[in-house]
Amino acid sequence: MAAALWMLLASFLFAAMGVCVKLASALYSTSEIVFYRGLIGVILIPLLVRWRGGSLRTAHPFEHTYRGTVGVISLWLWFFAIASLHLATAVTLNYMAPIWMAVYLLALGWFKAHKKVDPALVVAILASFAGVVLILQPAFSSHQWLGGVAGVASSMISALAYLQIRRLSQLGEPEYRIVFYFALVTVVVGGVSTLFEGGFHRPDLYHAALLFGTGLLATVAQLAMTRAYRLGKVLVVANLAYTGIIFSSLWGLILWGDAFDWHVWLGMAIILLSGVAATFYNSRGTAPSSAPLDNE
Repeated sequence: MAAALWMLLASFLFAAMGVCVKLASALYSTSEIVFYRGLIGVILIPLLVRWRGGSLRTAHPFEHTYRGTVGVISLWLWFFAIASLHLATAVTLNYMAPIWMAVYLLALGWFKAHKKVDPALVVAILASFAGVVLILQPAFSSHQWLGGVAGVASSMISALAYLQIRRLSQLGEPEYRIVFYFALVTVVVGGVSTLFEGGFHRPDLYHAALLFGTGLLATVAQLAMTRAYRLGKVLVVANLAYTGIIFSSLWGLILWGDAFDWHVWLGMAIILLSGVAATFYNSRGTAPSSAPLDNE
């Protein structure tokens, strides 16, 4: 029960982070929001580590750099999609990461000569792509196709980040260290990109609160998700993560009056169910990590 509540809290906070990102995007560039997203974690996590008596020293700098690089690319694309699309649409596309993980693992097994294909998994993968077509129809008809492409690309790259998180966990890296170095890479890449794009804006109180909220909500959500995976069963907790789609839909309805046609709701449902099936495959077919630490 405790694990389920922690996961529901994490999903709610990630959806709230998406709200802050979408509101902040009216003034700030995607790179600038990415920078502040990481900055809060870089400040808060060392304080938490010091309080718990841990250490940020690592023997695997290359692995952290790779995880941070693919993670920040995925994060940038996702924030761009949030700014361009309905919040629920962007969040749903990001939740395709387990589908892409299944695709990667399936291809890896094939190349290693296992040549065992689970027909149910193939159906789930194909169904998820059909779901994408359904929910992106409004985006393409309203010339928001670039945001849709960014959302799909974000989930593809995010899957690579999740696989690297598993590797880091198998190497013995604690959760807080993985989160910290991801945040650090995010600050560096976001900061440099912002300078190339013309520099930082001077925030007023309202926008400063949005930027602070983006980083704080994401950091707390990561920690809540980590706790959920530590306390509960992987499959149950992972599937509860999909409540983020529901929370995002409610936020979009309340704040922007987002309304979807039946085919968009159907597409979301298909992706959700396909993601649940892929999560089962990923958990069964690979050694589990302590937790997939973030929803970027």
